[in-house]
Order: sequence, then C-alpha cells, then structure tokens
Amino acid sequence: MTTTQHPLGSGFGAASTAEEVIKGIDLTGKVAIVTGGYSGIGLETARVLQSAGADVVVPARDLERARGALKDVPGAEVAYLDLLDPASIDAFAEKFRASGRPLHILVDSAGIMATPLMRNARGYEGQFATNHLGHFQLVARLWPALVAADGARVVSVSSRGIRFSPVVFDDLQFEDRPYEPFVAYGQSKTANALFAVELDRRGRAEGVRAFSVHPGMIVDTGLAKHIPEEALRAAGALDDQGRPVRDPARQYKTVQEGAATSVWCATSPQLDGLGGVYCENCDISPLVTAETEAEWRADAGRPGVLPYAVDPEAAARLWEVSERLTA
Repeated sequence: MTTTQHPLGSGFGAASTAEEVIKGIDLTGKVAIVTGGYSGIGLETARVLQSAGADVVVPARDLERARGALKDVPGAEVAYLDLLDPASIDAFAEKFRASGRPLHILVDSAGIMATPLMRNARGYEGQFATNHLGHFQLVARLWPALVAADGARVVSVSSRGIRFSPVVFDDLQFEDRPYEPFVAYGQSKTANALFAVELDRRGRAEGVRAFSVHPGMIVDTGLAKHIPEEALRAAGALDDQGRPVRDPARQYKTVQEGAATSVWCATSPQLDGLGGVYCENCDISPLVTAETEAEWRADAGRPGVLPYAVDPEAAARLWEVSERLTA
C-alpha cells in the first residue's frame, strides 16, 4: 500500500522557507539532481540542497544561462538536457551513470504552464511531454543510480493545477478534443502526482521513495509567462500595480516558500519510511472528498488532493502508457 494521504503535523506551514525546513540536516556526500534548477523554485531548491552539503547537478537546455544563474551555488555542475528531446535525456543519464555516482535526490522541478499548442518530435503534446514524459524517461534511465543510493527520494513537482483535469487516457495528446492550455497543464500536473504514486510502489523495495508536491502560486518565476496579466490580476495573484501578491495562507508564495515543500520531501526525516503521497505546505495533503470538493475548489488556501491524482489504478495505467510512449 502507498502511504495514506493524511497530514503528519510536521510543524511547518505555508510560510515556511526551504532554509527553515532543511535546518540541521547534513547532506554531505549526497548527490542531488534538480531539473529546472537554474530558475524559480528550482534554483532555490538547488541552492539550499548545496548549502546543506549536497553535490548538485543541474540539467539545462540553456547552459550559459544556467551557469550565470548558478554563480552563487558554488560547485554546482551543469549538463545539457532538453526534456522535449528524448536523445538528450538518454545522453544526460548515460553520462551521469558513467560517473559511477549514486543518486540520492532527484527533484523534477522543470516545467511549462498553459502554453499554446506545441508538439515534440514524436508528436506528443508539449506540456504532457515536458512535464511528465521527459521526467518519466529521465527517472527510468537514472534508475541504477537511484537504487545504488540505498535510500533515494524522487520529488515530482505537481501543482494545484490538478483541478483542471485528470489524465484523459482516451486522448492524451489532444488529437480528438479541442486544445485548452489549462486543461493540458492540469493533465500534466495530475500525471506528475500519479507518477509519484506508482514510482513509489515500484521503487520502495529497492529504497527509492517518491513524493509529489504543490509548491504554491509563485507568479514571478517565468512559469506564468503565457498567462495574460489581467488573468493573473483577476485570480488575485497580482495587485493593482502588477506586483506579485504575497499571502502564503492563500498559496501566493515567495520563491523561498515555494521551494520549501520540495526540499522537505527530498530531505526530511519525518518522511522516512513513507512515500507515494502528494504534499503541500511542508506536510502530506489530506484527501479531498466528494463532500468537500466544492469548498476546496473555492478556497485556494485549503490543502487537499483530488482522489484521481493519487489513484493507484490510474497511476499504474499511466506508467504502462508512459513506458510505451518513451520506448
């Protein structure tokens, strides 16, 4: 069985920062890979893991930009990877495996949001291909290094965007239904959560545990670049002057607060022996029920995960489909 979606009472909360949750944790000798680790919450995640002693590797499509962004993360290693390019994923993983290092922490933080319709070389819809399939393939190719860690954690950065869509297995690639950017985003974020469920089930006997996280709404990371400013204002994410709203109780967070749950899932001893759960605000999220779903959807600050995003049957089906799609 996967871990029950039941909060632990971690002692942290929506306003906790990544530095606060990692306090007292020593990662000396540990190796971490953080996709998207050169911008937004990924950069903060990489910085904080390195500050605790981890050797950090940041895959990047734009190597020059990544090196510039990581100038204050001493020793961070940058290597080429494009999540939309299967060959580059294989090459990155092969190079890492050839180094002989175990992989203790993998944070799948890179992602795109509500983009216009695009497809990769295989014809797969871009958000599903980037946010889910690219990371699925990366984990598969890095599997020997994760097992070699003898106690690894994989953190899949999902989102409250799960509310926009389950995984629609009958038309994953929007071939027969109209393309809606937020529906596609929601499907990919639900896939991120389901991926952690099945990965944890398959990996726990070999010491690999997995978690998915909702980091909060952090509008100044570049992720929301395809969303019109007026839509962000209407959602309450920007004030009248166009500045990001900071209100962690409603999930409007700083980068430091947004990275906290990823870092907590990657490192906290509170999660030893646990896995396969969706987390937010540095704790395990409760399950949204049919009776509470309307209230949850209406209240951005109310923690919770929809059942379809942690359903083990859907997770197993997604895994099998993803294996076929990534060969």
